[in-house]
Amino acid sequence: MNTWLITGAAGFIGGHFTHLLARTLPGARVIALDCLNYAGDLVHIQPLIDAGRIVFIRGDISDRPLVDSVLRQHAVDLIINFAAQTHVDRSIDAGVPFIHSNMLGTQVLLDAARQRSVERFVQVSTDEVYGSLPLDQPQARFTESSPLAPNSPYSASKAGADFLVRAASITHGLPVMIARPSNNFGPYQYPEKLIPYFVMRLMQGQRVPLYGDGLNVRDWLHVQDNCRALLMIAQHGQIGETYNIGADNQITNRQITQVILDEMHRSWDESVELVADRPGHDRRYAIDSSKLRQTLGWQPQHDFDTALRQTIRWYRANQSWCQNTQSQGG
Repeated sequence: MNTWLITGAAGFIGGHFTHLLARTLPGARVIALDCLNYAGDLVHIQPLIDAGRIVFIRGDISDRPLVDSVLRQHAVDLIINFAAQTHVDRSIDAGVPFIHSNMLGTQVLLDAARQRSVERFVQVSTDEVYGSLPLDQPQARFTESSPLAPNSPYSASKAGADFLVRAASITHGLPVMIARPSNNFGPYQYPEKLIPYFVMRLMQGQRVPLYGDGLNVRDWLHVQDNCRALLMIAQHGQIGETYNIGADNQITNRQITQVILDEMHRSWDESVELVADRPGHDRRYAIDSSKLRQTLGWQPQHDFDTALRQTIRWYRANQSWCQNTQSQGG
C-alpha cells in the first residue's frame, strides 16, 4: 500500500490526517484530492505541497472521469474518504448538496476503486448515523452493532454512504472498512462549528447563540487522536469491519460554552443568548470504542480539558486565519 488517495485532504480532519501520514510514512506516495469548497483550506497542507511531499489535485469526488483518471494515472493502492458536506445546520437548509457529495461522491469512488482493484477503501463516517441516546440513560453507548437511525439530512446522507460501502463489500467483494468518529475538535476547523464559531463571535464582541437548553451531550475527540485511529484502521483494520472512534469525553454544549467563556474571561449573562432549538437536534451521543482499543491497541493521547483550552487559545492566536476563512466561505 504505497500510494494513498486522501479525498477531502484540504478539510479539517483530512488535512490533519494528511500531515500525520506524511510524518508517519515518509515513503508513501500521497495523492490529495479536494474540490476546495467553502470549508476547504489549502493553507494547512500547503507546506506539504510546496515540499513535494504530496500531489494535490483539485476536483470533486462525484466527477467520475476525474476520479477514474486519478486512480489510473497514480496507481492508487488505498483510498481514505474524508470528502463530505458536514454541517448539520446547512443540511437542514438545503439537503441536496449533502446527497450529492456524501452519497453520489462515495458511490463514484467505490466504482472506481472496484474497477482499479484498490487494496483498501476506508470510509470516514460519523457517530451521528446512530441517531440520539436519551439523557436519562447515562451508561448507554453506541456500539458498531447499534442500528442506524439518522435524524438530520447530513447524518442521513452519511448513513446512506455507509450502506453503499457495505453494498460494495457484499456485492462486489470490495475490501472496505468504515470508521465512525465522535465530535472532533482542534486547530483549523472551519468556523461554523461550535468551538471556533463561539470563539470568533466572542472575539468580535458578539454574543454566542446556544441552542435550546444547552444540555445536548456530545462525545468529544481531539482531531489528532482521531487521525491516529484512522491510520491504524487503514493499515491494520480487518476488511469488512466497522470501528467506532471515541475518547469518552461526554460533555454538554452548556459546559463547553462555559469553558470557552472562562478561557476568554467573559460572563455568561453578557455573552450567551439562548435561541430556539434546531429541528431534529440529537440529544446525546456516546461512543463505545472498546473494539478499536482491544483489537488495534488505540488509546487517545490528549487530555480533554487541556486540549480544549489549547484549541481555544489557537483560534484566539490565529484570528487572521479565521477571518480569511470566513470571508472566503459560503
